[in-house]
Amino acid sequence: MRTPSLLSSALIGAVASARAMTPMAALAAARLAGRRTPGRLVLLDQPLFRFGALAMGAGELAGDKLKSAPDRTAFLGLLARAMSAGVAGAALAPRGREKAGAALAVAAAIPLAYLTLAGRKRAMARFGQTRSGLVEDALVAAAGAGVVALAARRG
Repeated sequence: MRTPSLLSSALIGAVASARAMTPMAALAAARLAGRRTPGRLVLLDQPLFRFGALAMGAGELAGDKLKSAPDRTAFLGLLARAMSAGVAGAALAPRGREKAGAALAVAAAIPLAYLTLAGRKRAMARFGQTRSGLVEDALVAAAGAGVVALAARRG
């Protein structure tokens, strides 16, 4: 099943709003599984990039549970989200529409980072940092994998 036009780009931007590295890790995992993205992305063909994206995705999931973890709306957090969303949005856009996919993903990621942070803070107050983070991790990882699975095809 294929998702229409730029929908995958917008959805991967929403994923990046909650976890900056998850879109890249999902794309890297799909590439390792032999799946191809509609848009061109040369970086995904480089083994160092693939394994680096997976490691950064795992590191972010672990680091998010630390009390010292900065808010996702801090400058560097927003920058990481914008970069990851842009690259992933381009990769999931139809060929020839990569720039539009990147722009749409970034346009979704940045404002949604504030919304997902507000939701996470409410969950933290009720369930604690670790438990709320683990639930958010599961939801975001599943969403990222699902978006990439719907957009990617067997290579």
